[in-house]
Amino acid sequence: MTQSTPPSNPSFFQRIPLAFNAFYQVLFARTPPPVAGPPTPVAAVVLKQATPDAALQLLGLLQKEARLIDFTQENLSSYSDADIGGAARVVHEGCAKVLREHFTIISVRPEAEGSRITLPDGFDASAIRLTGNVVGQAPFKGSLSHRGWRATETRLPKLTDSHDVTVLAQAEVEL
Repeated sequence: MTQSTPPSNPSFFQRIPLAFNAFYQVLFARTPPPVAGPPTPVAAVVLKQATPDAALQLLGLLQKEARLIDFTQENLSSYSDADIGGAARVVHEGCAKVLREHFTIISVRPEAEGSRITLPDGFDASAIRLTGNVVGQAPFKGSLSHRGWRATETRLPKLTDSHDVTVLAQAEVEL
């Protein structure tokens, strides 16, 4: 039997989708997947309907400051890695600006990634996802592979009733 090596920390480009996934999970307060273990009685979950307005507004802000939609809609196959890296820097700086201006974001766990931690019985499963070989019951001991993110404050601009949030970026016509 060979011993597998633990996965390395994800690269910057691998962390982008992780960060967006975590952000949208917080934004829309999705219910986390069930954790393996003995079945416990669970109260009926009441799902609330999320309106798309705040998500569309955020997407518009990310397009305005970071050209995020332009970047993701572009076919990058004809560009060099250096060109893509330069564009990614602009997208990264713009996204960071939007997040700083419109959200207060803190890490879920204070420990450094890679730290060994112990999760006691009753840990917050909505804030911590167990991965790997999940068997048995808490306390769980493992290595922190991602600290997680939590939004503690949201400061999206107020919108008029006539504002069309579905227009993420206006078409531009140069005269």
